[in-house]
Amino acid sequence: MTAMTEIETKFSAPVDFAMPDLTVVPGVASVDEPTAFDLDATYYDTADLALARRRMTLRRRRGGHDAGWHLKQPAGMDRSELQVPATESRKVPDEITAQIWVHSRGSTLAPVVRIRTHRTERALRAADGKVLALIADDAVKSLAYGVDPPPQQQWHELEAELVNGDRELLDAVGQALRQAGAQPAEAPSKFAHALNGRLPSPAPSEDGMTGRAPTERGVGPSIGPGSRAIADYLRAQRDAILRNDPLVRAGDPDGVHDMRVAIRRIRATMRTYRAGLDPERTAPLRDELQWLGLMLGAVRDADVLTDRFEAAVDAEPPEVMIGPVAIRIRERLAASQGEASVALRAAMTSRRYARVLNQLDDYVSNGAPDATDQRLLRSTRKAVTRADAMLDAAQQLPLRAAGVPEPSPAPRDQDAGLHEARKAYKRARYAAEALAPVAGSPATRLAKRMRALQDLLGAHQDTVVGARLMREYGMRAHLDGNNAFSYGLLYQREVEEGRRWLDGLDRARRRARQRSVRAWLG
Repeated sequence: MTAMTEIETKFSAPVDFAMPDLTVVPGVASVDEPTAFDLDATYYDTADLALARRRMTLRRRRGGHDAGWHLKQPAGMDRSELQVPATESRKVPDEITAQIWVHSRGSTLAPVVRIRTHRTERALRAADGKVLALIADDAVKSLAYGVDPPPQQQWHELEAELVNGDRELLDAVGQALRQAGAQPAEAPSKFAHALNGRLPSPAPSEDGMTGRAPTERGVGPSIGPGSRAIADYLRAQRDAILRNDPLVRAGDPDGVHDMRVAIRRIRATMRTYRAGLDPERTAPLRDELQWLGLMLGAVRDADVLTDRFEAAVDAEPPEVMIGPVAIRIRERLAASQGEASVALRAAMTSRRYARVLNQLDDYVSNGAPDATDQRLLRSTRKAVTRADAMLDAAQQLPLRAAGVPEPSPAPRDQDAGLHEARKAYKRARYAAEALAPVAGSPATRLAKRMRALQDLLGAHQDTVVGARLMREYGMRAHLDGNNAFSYGLLYQREVEEGRRWLDGLDRARRRARQRSVRAWLG
């Protein structure tokens, strides 16, 4: 499997087009003799052209120096290309399926276009012999499936693709080709040309893609820039889910974290601004996103705990770590992570996951909150003051030793109260972030202060979870007839660290509540 970035420019050209002398282009010392070969590519997509809507192309090509499967995706101004060697099977390789499932959503990928190209290729070289760019002169024939009778087309086009050159050289080559009679191509790709008008509208805005503004369904004339900012914020988080999906499938820890955060931001925003959103749509969607977030959280938490306890064991003198403590901790967390990863992979190829993505697409594409800016500001202020009240209430409760379970039914203790306050500050912070494009730097400043407070509470919660886990592991060791002394030390380490984090709580709270930071809330 090979990944690369494709930087090229396409042109249409008359049949009798004559290639100009490209050695006049600054930096080009020579042009190779043309090499001719034939390419035969079959393009795959879903029945509703889900990949094409996102400016993606998937093909299986025979002939040329890079025969095999090619997946091209937008990458800013350019396109990234993933290549997988060809096999006898016409089944889409798993490496590519993992990249596009979030877009195909389990729908069958079938041939939609066949394109045959007679290519004449020339290499442009620098004085040292290095290839700067490739110029492809293509005579193209296409056959589109799914239409009766299937349309056939023929055309002539040119491609100038960078190899070791720069964009300035590509621009100069393009100018030379235009002066010789070539014109910028109307279609972005051969695939788009071959679809002959069947290319669907672009998908809602995603990174590197041209999107459409959300339809103001049910939105009145009082809607202000705040509602539009929140709609954009929700769409950005949806895009983050789609972008991180392939990373999660590949087991990337950062991808798991970022996708989980995007889900939290969507759920929090829907909750904070629920007065201006349709509860019949948001409530079930929030529940489904919670399901997905919990699946991601189980994998992420095991990752974090593994790193945390490996560092904790390394920090203790070797003589107090009695028995295979590190190995046992790693084995148990690996088992938990393994189970969570299997469950997550199954969830991410399920119809339920596809429905969640479809519902989310529909939601972020069809409406902004039906609320004035003043109403949105009140909702933000309410989220902030609610978090304040929850923290104040938690600090009035007696602090017990971190991680020690209470008898059932358990009373609400300070640890639980601080954890709930942390989640409330997270929701308030996301609300401030969503309005930052309208409220400006004051909202960004408040979000940063609340993040500092939230991070402190989060670090404390990590010690609560860690202490609880070490107590559980110590009890297991004892019941198995092993020495639990080392687990007790690790437990106490978590308790003491949790108390140290709380030492900074008052200062972080004061900074988050300064009048100058909150004045914009009214």
